[in-house]
Amino acid sequence: MSDGGSMPEAGLEQNRFSNYLLVSLRLAMTKEIGFEMAASNIRFGPGITHEIGMDLADMGVRHVMVLTDENLRPLPPVQTVLQSLDDHRVSFKLFDRVKVEPTDASFKTAIEFGQSGAFDAFVAVGGGSTIDTAKAVNLYTTYPADLLDYVNAPIGKGKPVPGPLKPLIAVPTTAGTGSETTGVTIFDLVEIHAKTGIAHRYLKPTLGIIDPENTRMLPSAVAASTGLDVLSHALESYTAIPYRERPRPERPKLRPAYQGSNPISDVWSLQALRMVAEYLPRAVENTEDNEARGMMLLAASYAGIGFGNAGCHLPHGMSYPVSGMAKSYKPEGYPVDYPIIPHGISVILNAPAVFRFTATACPERHLEGAAALGVEVSNINPDDAGRILSDRIIEFMQRLNIPNGLSAVGYTSGDIPALVEGTLPQHRVTKLSPRPAEAEDLAALFEDAMSYW
Repeated sequence: MSDGGSMPEAGLEQNRFSNYLLVSLRLAMTKEIGFEMAASNIRFGPGITHEIGMDLADMGVRHVMVLTDENLRPLPPVQTVLQSLDDHRVSFKLFDRVKVEPTDASFKTAIEFGQSGAFDAFVAVGGGSTIDTAKAVNLYTTYPADLLDYVNAPIGKGKPVPGPLKPLIAVPTTAGTGSETTGVTIFDLVEIHAKTGIAHRYLKPTLGIIDPENTRMLPSAVAASTGLDVLSHALESYTAIPYRERPRPERPKLRPAYQGSNPISDVWSLQALRMVAEYLPRAVENTEDNEARGMMLLAASYAGIGFGNAGCHLPHGMSYPVSGMAKSYKPEGYPVDYPIIPHGISVILNAPAVFRFTATACPERHLEGAAALGVEVSNINPDDAGRILSDRIIEFMQRLNIPNGLSAVGYTSGDIPALVEGTLPQHRVTKLSPRPAEAEDLAALFEDAMSYW
């Protein structure tokens, strides 16, 4: 003891460290007590794309990087944005080399362009591929790092985004990903033949411009694929594990973007399902149905608010290797010269098998999801929840001419070990499944998803 009767310095430090370990252990053993809602600002209305130049001028922005793909560049959504920037004297450079279903290489190409221009804001005009690419450019030009530094563990290092990013305005031209509302960006990591991504609230766009006029030229096949992505987003977030079942983080800032189902996300997800049931077939079957196209664009944002805070689970986790291992499939409506399985298709092909599997964990939620999609469930036995919901999804697939399972896009049972291997690292989403799925479970799910009718 010292003269003052206090503990020696070394002993005091050891005691503090022991207390820190004890607190950390208690937190690790404690279930979550709260959830946090975060979403981009959203503006909805026909023709509002014309306002984007005013928005950026009012922000004091001097030089903007506009991102799109080569197919969209000459079309009205991009030209409207560029005209608005010109009208309001906002300087810009156009990057039109976004890759449909982006890869680590295409991300790096866009990031290099972003690093060369001293941009103080970003505008993304396109589908989820474009918006996700813009999020990555914003992140890596603001806080430069190796690409895998911010990528979700265990594939990447999972480092948190250090701080706020620059303004990003997202102008979606497809009704599916909801990327205009979320803090998530997804890409193909080519070396492992699977998708991965980055998730953090700071990635959220500053503003999402939801303009129904921007989906008028969307091919029916693309509307079907992206619309079924909306359906699965909403179902997955509604059936994800409850947020209270996740471990409580040590600090609030470590609470993940994907937190599990919660009362607020539930509202957005169920309404998105109701909108899908009413408007998706119309939007696909009649390209002139502007009301249906607009409502599906809004439904994508509704689902984005839901899953952007609750998270997705197995259909998305399993979709990443399905997309990443595409062999020869070239879908209708996608003007590409390389094999791709569009994200919405890769997700929905797994969904019926998954919801048959997960229904035993929370049958009431699976039935509520089916009811939101238009099924009469008042007299249904809860034991039949998985079959009822999966049958309804299959009805949508058949009506919208979606391939009949994984075998219809080139996969066989011999591919299942590789598909399982590509799914196992997708902890960000797979751990949100209401029913845990080990390797043997995933193998059975992929087998079940080979063919449905």
